[in-house]
Amino acid sequence: MKEKLTIIKVGGKIVEEADTLNRLLDDFSAMPGNKLLVHGGGRSATRIAAQLGIESKMVDGRRITDAETLKVVTMVYGGLVNKNIVAGLQAKGVNAIGLTGADMDVIRSVKRPVKDIDYGFVGDVEKVDSEALAALIHRNVVPVMAPLTHDGQGHILNTNADTIAGETAKALSAFFDVTLIYCFEKKGVLANEHDDDSVIPVLTPELFGKYVDNGTIKEGMIPKLENSFSAIEAGVTQVIITSASSIGQETGTIIKK
Repeated sequence: MKEKLTIIKVGGKIVEEADTLNRLLDDFSAMPGNKLLVHGGGRSATRIAAQLGIESKMVDGRRITDAETLKVVTMVYGGLVNKNIVAGLQAKGVNAIGLTGADMDVIRSVKRPVKDIDYGFVGDVEKVDSEALAALIHRNVVPVMAPLTHDGQGHILNTNADTIAGETAKALSAFFDVTLIYCFEKKGVLANEHDDDSVIPVLTPELFGKYVDNGTIKEGMIPKLENSFSAIEAGVTQVIITSASSIGQETGTIIKK
């Protein structure tokens, strides 16, 4: 029987503001058992880029990463945000290690090919070294993953944090009974975007298709849910979408086959 592993993905807003970061660190450190954290950091990257006179360009919520922007996201994601989280967890007795995909070669990507849009230095995950991550976890080390990968040719690539969480969960499902929890500002996937209590408790592929067709689920929630269903199909036991303040409370939207 496999040991349980909980993978938490938190958005940038949660880890970039002191109050929400401190609550996250409290809740995450209190979680029993094996765990891994994946974080974003986009708002900090946008703010610091602006301070440096670098314009942030977004298409459908995805950052266009030119050479100068890549320098900023590498500094912010792999440095400022990641190390603040690691230091905070260490202070709470959690033996965390901050990782980009380049560290220990844990996540290798390929630069996204140019189709309709040139995203620049953005990576699509090709391989996760689940054995290396499992070895850390079995030593009671908690990986904290920044949304950066590499191509094996010396280039860092900006990589979507939801995708990193999903691909890491899939890879580690060979070793663990994995629950993947996507945390964001709402209590779950909402039936009515203006009603924070209208959480859809369970989503199947059929319901997902229906809600997309009628416009209930749209924009950035669509790729998040596509990642979720892909993870379930690949062997992840359970995917939950909930608020960061509800970690460990079994609330939110549960994704099922």
